[in-house]
Amino acid sequence: MRTWTQHPAQADVEAVVRRYFNLLRVGRIPEAEQLIDHNPVRHVLRSLWTGSVEASAEGDEASRNLAVDEWEQDLSWLGELKLADFHWGDTGSHFSVEITYRAQTIEVALSFWVKPVDAGWVIAGPGTLW
Repeated sequence: MRTWTQHPAQADVEAVVRRYFNLLRVGRIPEAEQLIDHNPVRHVLRSLWTGSVEASAEGDEASRNLAVDEWEQDLSWLGELKLADFHWGDTGSHFSVEITYRAQTIEVALSFWVKPVDAGWVIAGPGTLW
């Protein structure tokens, strides 16, 4: 887990989150989880799936049923997600990141925070925002 001895700059935090997300996108989930103080990844992936692939399959029952059964086994859909804008709170410790799927912003954003720990500061999260 990336630890800073002083409160990190926003650019440094955003770089770690970009690396985290890039690792997720290529299916290197255990490696991604090591970068931050991580919430359960299954919840994060399920939310991203629901807000992207499943939402785009609405009205296509066959695609949606197939997708629901396979979203955990075939993570190739993650490759179609991208980070969009970062939105920082007033304190400089909490932020969210918009996500796009096939170039469209989805309803799910990921939230993170920079939190103090005994050794310094770490990034915690992500939570999912709808």
